[in-house]
Amino acid sequence: MGIALQLTGHEKDLGSGFLVRRLLPDARQRSVGPFIFFDHFGPAEERPGVNHDVRPHPHIGLATVTYLFEGAMMHRDSLGSAQLIEPGAINWMTAGRGIVHSERRPQHLRDVPYVNHGLQLWTALPPAHEEAQPSFSHTPAAAIPECGVGDARVRVLVGEAFGVRSPVPALSRTLYLDMRLPAGGRMALPPLEAQQAIYGVEGGLEVDGEPLPARRMAVLQPGAAVDLCAPAGARLVLVGGERLAALPHMWWNFVSSSRDRILRASEDWEAMRMGTVPGDPEFIPLPQPPLTPAGPRS
Repeated sequence: MGIALQLTGHEKDLGSGFLVRRLLPDARQRSVGPFIFFDHFGPAEERPGVNHDVRPHPHIGLATVTYLFEGAMMHRDSLGSAQLIEPGAINWMTAGRGIVHSERRPQHLRDVPYVNHGLQLWTALPPAHEEAQPSFSHTPAAAIPECGVGDARVRVLVGEAFGVRSPVPALSRTLYLDMRLPAGGRMALPPLEAQQAIYGVEGGLEVDGEPLPARRMAVLQPGAAVDLCAPAGARLVLVGGERLAALPHMWWNFVSSSRDRILRASEDWEAMRMGTVPGDPEFIPLPQPPLTPAGPRS
């Protein structure tokens, strides 16, 4: 069978009742290619007076990848970037040696209800790029290539597949696809990368005849081609890439091949030495208890 492992994930409250389903990292599967973090949020109605804003917070050693199916978010960061994130666009932020950013409700939607639905993923940076200059890249929906594969429509969000290449500037072999299958639709999915997994955003799937309910992740057997079928129609994403040579250390919003570097970043954030988001004086404090030199790898 083509599925090596199914992950159900778990719900996590990010504050004020803002729930996400977290699929990665998992005790049985820490990463898929360079992807080390996978959160699915929504569909959730955002109502006036309900604050689900994510206040300024720091990152090192990773790239955040934000993708919306519905809704809108306003990204601001310590580089001075200010970008409205809308459905279908890819927003890639390379933290490198350190960046601070916020994700808030856009001003034009403050007084109206709307639905937010999307994915927030992290990729580990190659060790040679962990201390790179931080950067932010916005690729609008119209610039994302699309193709047909079997009965599926496939958007190549990051990487290259089926003869088309995304313009998103990844720093390692990375594949991220958004795929739709109509009711009764099928597609043959080849082994596009060394590691890959599919996640059902909406609608159930059959993978080589094995059921994959919506909101589950199927880690695929390396090198295996699989047949996908959506009896009632489905939307799914694929993530993948080269297997990480070594799992990095992760703690809070920090990722690094060096645990001492994470400890130093924690101290820098607590001392407010990592920068600020222009015009946004709020911040998320360092978790308590803080990381200590004797703490475990996570």
